[in-house]
Amino acid sequence: MFLAKAAASRYGFLPELRQRRFPMLDFALSAFVTLLLVVDPVGLAPAFLAATSGMPDKVKRTIALRAPLIAASILVVIALVGNWLLRQLGIGIPAFQIAGGLLLFGVSYQMIFGDRPHREAREADKATSEHASDVAVFPLAIPMMAGPGAIATTLLLSGDAGYGARLAIIIAIVLAVCLLCMLCFLSANLIARTLGRTGNAVLSRVLGMLLAAYSVQFVINGIAAVRASLA
Repeated sequence: MFLAKAAASRYGFLPELRQRRFPMLDFALSAFVTLLLVVDPVGLAPAFLAATSGMPDKVKRTIALRAPLIAASILVVIALVGNWLLRQLGIGIPAFQIAGGLLLFGVSYQMIFGDRPHREAREADKATSEHASDVAVFPLAIPMMAGPGAIATTLLLSGDAGYGARLAIIIAIVLAVCLLCMLCFLSANLIARTLGRTGNAVLSRVLGMLLAAYSVQFVINGIAAVRASLA
């Protein structure tokens, strides 16, 4: 038995055995990492500083608390009605996996080649220059946290989860990621000083590469499901 386990570990079979033994844990970790990469709480810290530039510290703190709550509410509602919405539209899960994977690949492309941070900074500057009544809603909650990528990811994950314990895990993950955003907003000054412009650029590109791999896996899963249904 020991030799069998050693051989399995050496040739890469042990992770598969663990996946069979702890499917719920594997699902939770995969879902958390995917949504975390899409939202990128640390990468949103500079955008938060730009959107709240010149505001009193008390107002900044209020926005830092309110924006993640708004984004979490949006994503939780999407997680709860995602399956129903797909059924009403007549969209199968494999089709949405392929479309969502392609959309997430576009988000990862922007992260890798530097378009996303610049776009977020422009949206933050626009909100500030137009004296937006509540920057917690725009651009922080929408579209920076609960943007197209996060919405597509939540729909994909809730579609895979169905109802029951897995859906509860998805909701808990949404709340956890939004809580991380809240902590990053409250620590935005420290994060900006620590990472600097170079550090933020490197982090964005590394996370973009990981997200690209996840998005391709979504497409592969969707194609495999279509082939299985036609077989």
